[in-house]
Amino acid sequence: MAAIAESVDAPRELPRIGILDTARGVALLAMASYHFTWDFEFFGYLEPGTAETGWLKIYARVIASTFLFLAGFSLVLANSPDIRWRSYFKRLGMIAGAAAAISVVTFIGMRDEWIFFGILHSIAAASIIGLIFLRLPAAVTLLVAVILLVGVYVDNISAPFYLHSDFFDAPWLRWIGLSAHLPRSNDYVPIFPWLTPFLFGLGIAQIATVRGWLSPLARLGTGTNLIARAGRHSLLFYLIHQPLLFGLVYLLSVVAPAPKPDPVQSYLRQCNASCIKSAGEPLCRSFCQCTLDKLQAQQLFEPLQSGKIKADDNEQIGRIAIQCTTDAQ
Repeated sequence: MAAIAESVDAPRELPRIGILDTARGVALLAMASYHFTWDFEFFGYLEPGTAETGWLKIYARVIASTFLFLAGFSLVLANSPDIRWRSYFKRLGMIAGAAAAISVVTFIGMRDEWIFFGILHSIAAASIIGLIFLRLPAAVTLLVAVILLVGVYVDNISAPFYLHSDFFDAPWLRWIGLSAHLPRSNDYVPIFPWLTPFLFGLGIAQIATVRGWLSPLARLGTGTNLIARAGRHSLLFYLIHQPLLFGLVYLLSVVAPAPKPDPVQSYLRQCNASCIKSAGEPLCRSFCQCTLDKLQAQQLFEPLQSGKIKADDNEQIGRIAIQCTTDAQ
């Protein structure tokens, strides 16, 4: 799950904040631990949906929020008192290039859930939007962040989502995050709601710069420890850690394959994990149990599990999904 903005040396007018490098390094380790969990789930050592539900779901969101907060904070440090355009475009190009590479690789290897707008895409887009706020008062930046935060809260408790619309279902608008039907992706970090932590980081950095808090903050840590060094090269760490971890778990699966899971329980967990991305858990439990019962009653469960039929291409399964959605609601 998850991802990083490359650290940029602050201009001479501002001290380097070593503790930020350390914080970024800690977030990197947290991200690696989450991805390791995802890898174990992918190869069948953990129950389907483990990495996308419960406390791990919250864990992933905290990690992503941390990276975006630090990216917003760093944007101010790297462009004060003036915007350093050459350094800015170099950093933006590296992040955008890495994001594009991830999209290409995942499109080839995981086309059904490829990463078209993940954390790196989000950081790149937020870095462009952030230019608007760099010279605005911190109060304005934080006010917009608070408005977005309130919007996220209302959006999460409303049914249907009050801002979402079929209009945003168009593929070229999914990066905004207001689609009525959430797209499938292994890492989906759209502008709404993920611009929120970025603007909080940017606004707090603006206040810290004006109030002279950066020098005391710099004295909290030198940034020479191993974790801080990793934080300074966060983009490189992000690009290499998951292929390495994935490869290690793959080797384990060759030597000691995971036991085959119960197909019924696997179906229910996978169904719930997919459903709760766009609906509440009680509704999803009812929907998934309903579809399981009807698939078994109509002798469609085993062909679906074996791949002989596809859910998206089968009219009977489509009717079952519609009926169970109505019953669950």
